Amino acid sequence: MVTPDRTRQIAQEWVESWNGHDLDSILSHYSEDVEFTSPFIVKLLGDESGTITGKKALRSYFKNALAQYHDIALEPLRVLTGVDSLTIHYISVLGMPAVEVMILNKERKISKVMVHYSDE
Repeated sequence: MVTPDRTRQIAQEWVESWNGHDLDSILSHYSEDVEFTSPFIVKLLGDESGTITGKKALRSYFKNALAQYHDIALEPLRVLTGVDSLTIHYISVLGMPAVEVMILNKERKISKVMVHYSDE
């Protein structure tokens, strides 16, 4: 089980990576076989499945996202701890509320992500 202190640390480092616009640092949090699902995949890539598999594909997607939203400044609101997972509630691009559910593997790398946004 991952501890609340460790989930807060992961979340803090993840937010700092995004806010620093450091692609390699962002990707360091993810496993090689990551499965990443987000409505923005549909929007930015036109992929109706909304899912990317593998770190190489994720790199390309994140690089595109950083280029399109060059002023990314995530604002963390809350971190929730699961058994081998965490959920980060934050303010995302365009001021949209977002929640990411992140499943961790044995190495404590993010192996599965489900992103949710609100337009409210």
